[in-house]
Amino acid sequence: MTTPAPTVWPAFRATDAPALVRWLVDVLGFTETLVVRDGDLVVHAELAWPPGGGVMLGSVRDDGGWPVRPGASGAYLVTDDVAAVWARVQAAGAEVLRPLTEPGHGGKEFSVRDPEGNSWSVGDYPGAPRR
Repeated sequence: MTTPAPTVWPAFRATDAPALVRWLVDVLGFTETLVVRDGDLVVHAELAWPPGGGVMLGSVRDDGGWPVRPGASGAYLVTDDVAAVWARVQAAGAEVLRPLTEPGHGGKEFSVRDPEGNSWSVGDYPGAPRR
């Protein structure tokens, strides 16, 4: 089965975008799809979430463009293997906001903060069925 292309992209700005790309790939498990650089700046990056979807990010800069503050965003990532992502997070010593738990709506999930201050929740709850 082919994973459909994302049509909604959570997007971030980062003070140290190259380091955030590495953290998202190495700790949470994103796949680096595209990184466009201009010297030390990341002009545009796309990271794929293996079960589907992805995020975009770039270095914070005053270019008259999109004024998103670093560390002011968050996202929920759905995965079938919460334990594997949790193990990577623990091995990396990431800042845990909420440890691995079983919330009242079912499944398992946890939350962490990335080095820029963004919040990431990871769980196996895929959302309510669409009608």
